[in-house]
Amino acid sequence: MNKPEKSATPQPHDFSRLAQELIGDLRGMAFREPTRMRRRPTRDMAPLMDELLSKHQIGQSSLEDGIREQWAGIVGPANAQYSHPFKVDEKNVLHIVYAHAMVHSNLQLQRAGILAKIKALPRCSMIRDLRFRLGGG
Repeated sequence: MNKPEKSATPQPHDFSRLAQELIGDLRGMAFREPTRMRRRPTRDMAPLMDELLSKHQIGQSSLEDGIREQWAGIVGPANAQYSHPFKVDEKNVLHIVYAHAMVHSNLQLQRAGILAKIKALPRCSMIRDLRFRLGGG
């Protein structure tokens, strides 16, 4: 039977955190690693960046962008000047920001029609409801 060859230089041994602290204390060297820190294996940046870009939809057009592009056709040019779609929340409710009460009144009267037109847009069929909020136009 052949014995595996041993390397000329010994490999360092990984000690537990407690053992490293004890050795450091005995040698008079402070252990500089925070006590609550966990060492994790390093990861490649490329897959991590791809994961983050897709998770946060960076570089992709959002649902709100698609609605904003069609906004004047959905609510009419007069109301579009003083309102805009703000965000779609986790409950699939579209929040719309309007500038003054007259626009809010018009949007409320057209609510069912606006919702139907939005649901007809690509990727927008899951929008369940509309919420209006006073803000800048």
